[in-house]
Amino acid sequence: MKFKDFPSAVIKENVEYTVREITNVIKKYGPRESGNDNCFAAEKHLKKELDQFCDETHFEEYQMSPKAFLHFTKTVAVSIIIAVIACMVLVLTNVISFFVAQCVIAAVVGISLFVTVMEFLMYKQFTDVLFKKKTAHNLIASRKPRGEIKRRIVISGHIDSAYEWRPLYYGKGKYNFMGLSMGLAIGGGVISFIIAVINIAAGIADLGAFGSFMLQYSYYFHFVTVIGMVLLYLFVDFKTISPGANDNLTGTYSAVCALRMLDMAGVEFENTEVVAMITDGEEAGLRGAKAYAKEHRAEFTGDVETAVLCCDTLTDLEYLNIYSRDMTGTVKHNQKFSQLVLDSAKEAGYNDAKFANVFFGSSDAAAFTQEGITATCLAAMDPAPADYYHNRRDNYDRLVPKAIETGYKIIIASILNFDENGCK
Repeated sequence: MKFKDFPSAVIKENVEYTVREITNVIKKYGPRESGNDNCFAAEKHLKKELDQFCDETHFEEYQMSPKAFLHFTKTVAVSIIIAVIACMVLVLTNVISFFVAQCVIAAVVGISLFVTVMEFLMYKQFTDVLFKKKTAHNLIASRKPRGEIKRRIVISGHIDSAYEWRPLYYGKGKYNFMGLSMGLAIGGGVISFIIAVINIAAGIADLGAFGSFMLQYSYYFHFVTVIGMVLLYLFVDFKTISPGANDNLTGTYSAVCALRMLDMAGVEFENTEVVAMITDGEEAGLRGAKAYAKEHRAEFTGDVETAVLCCDTLTDLEYLNIYSRDMTGTVKHNQKFSQLVLDSAKEAGYNDAKFANVFFGSSDAAAFTQEGITATCLAAMDPAPADYYHNRRDNYDRLVPKAIETGYKIIIASILNFDENGCK
């Protein structure tokens, strides 16, 4: 079947179904912290829906630490604040020398920056061993082909919702408080580390007037960093969780409705398996996708050509793009599959789509690409970011049916094109 032959009424009905279901899920199960009971209850609800039109559905368990990913905002902030203030007091009371104080600050800030890079930029499970683990679940559903499985396309979305980021909520989308907070914290940390290293060098060798200036004014710079660390400490509100209507119940229902639409349209493939994957733990650092990709790497990179299309937030239509680069630009997704999705967008009547870069943060697609699995990401969110991003405004009253409909058209076109030619 070509996309032009796919019944548009089926897509429109599924958009209406999605809006009803997202509203229902939020009202019934509330915000869904990664790995908590609400998250699993919502997944069980989805499984009952998927059982009606799928050949097979099941859960896969894994262990994760929900707060490990973002808790660096607390530990890093507290560590640097204590180091700077304690060293200043100890220097003024002649307990330690200025040289020793700069060595301590350089060590604490350097380690803190390393932890930040590993957790927040590279999404490594670097500090997970320090936190209590929970059992979380990924939900998998599939529609089998009539014959031998020669191709497999996976449509994926994460069901967990994010802890609130205070700068985004109180900024109300008008002011870039997030950029100010993160810039002052991380930028200040980098500057403090450099200044501490210069002071250490000045304590060993004569750096002239420049060295004298640094020795005299270094603590002013360090205290600017302390202000940044106070903002960093306040950045995440672990007690308030977003309803997650757009991010990412729209992606969740993209996966569900991909199979539902095929069923309603009576589409059966000869050799292509279509899978819906609902992951938990994306907001905890891609934990669910990482666990699944690691477990199924051999299967997904074997004889059956497999591609994973991750859908994350179908809301801001003017920013609906194929994100071919991910994880703050450090991960490049499969070019052929990304091109297939881009071509499918144009076939579906959306000519504004282009390749884009997740320049801050990451999607589940990065976890698959890092394991050598063909993947890419489809998303529609203002990268500013949007005023509903990671805060309590992301509720069902902010859904945009037109953006969901456009996303669903692209997904169906991508499935049909993948069935016909794979990623060739």
